[in-house]
Amino acid sequence: MLESKRKAIIFLILAILLAATSGYLILQKVQSLNNDLGSFVTVYKANGEISSRKIITPNDVTTEQIPQRYLRDEYITSDAELRNMVSLVPLSEGEIITNSMLKEASAITDENTRIISLIQSEKVYFDEVLAPGDRADIIVSHEFDDEPVTEIFMEDVSVIQTANQSGDFAGARLEIPFDRVTELVHLQNYADSLRVVRANVSENEPSGEVETPQDESGDGEEAENENNNEENDSEDESDED
Repeated sequence: MLESKRKAIIFLILAILLAATSGYLILQKVQSLNNDLGSFVTVYKANGEISSRKIITPNDVTTEQIPQRYLRDEYITSDAELRNMVSLVPLSEGEIITNSMLKEASAITDENTRIISLIQSEKVYFDEVLAPGDRADIIVSHEFDDEPVTEIFMEDVSVIQTANQSGDFAGARLEIPFDRVTELVHLQNYADSLRVVRANVSENEPSGEVETPQDESGDGEEAENENNNEENDSEDESDED
C-alpha cells in the first residue's frame, strides 16, 4: 500500500513538473512571437459603406488592432486625422482607411466635378513637381484629320492631391468638371501625349505717380498777397498824382 502511494505521488510530481515545463515553453513561444510582431496599434477602418465626397463621421468608422510591424505610414491611427475629411473614393465595410483616400472637406466644394488621377508615364509628362492647391494647364498632342495638333485642352485646373512613388513625385489628382471627364480619359488613353504645366498666377499692382493734392490754404494766401500788392501799388500811384 505504501509502495503504490509512493508511486502515485511520484507520478503526480512528474505530471506537475511536465505541465509547468510545457506552460513555460508555451509562454516563451508566445513572447517570442509578440517580440517578432511588435506591440499592437490601433488603425481605423470603414464601419460600413462610405460613399465618395461624404464627410466622415465617428459612426462611419471603427477601430482594429494590428501588430506594429504591419503598420504602414498611410494608415490612420488617430481620430483627429479624420476630422472634416471626405473620402475621395467609395469605401467598403471593413476597408482600412489611408491618407491617400482622404481630402479636407473644404477642398472638395463642387459636386459637379470629379477627381482624375494623371500618373507620369510615357504619354503623360509633368514639367515640374506640383503641390496640392496649385493650378495647372493640360496640353494635349494628337492627330486630327491625319494632321498632328498640339492644343490646350484645359486651363487653370485645381490640383487636389499629389502621388509619390519611392519618395519621388509620380503624378497628381486633378479636379475636373464632370462634363469634361470622358474627354480627358479618352485623351489619356489615346492621345500621343499629355503635358501638365503649372499655371503661373501673377498679381498686377497698379503703377503710376501719386498726385499730391495742393494745399488750398496756401493758394489762398498767395492770392491774398497778390491782391494786397496790387492795392499798395495803386495807392502809391494816387499819392504821386
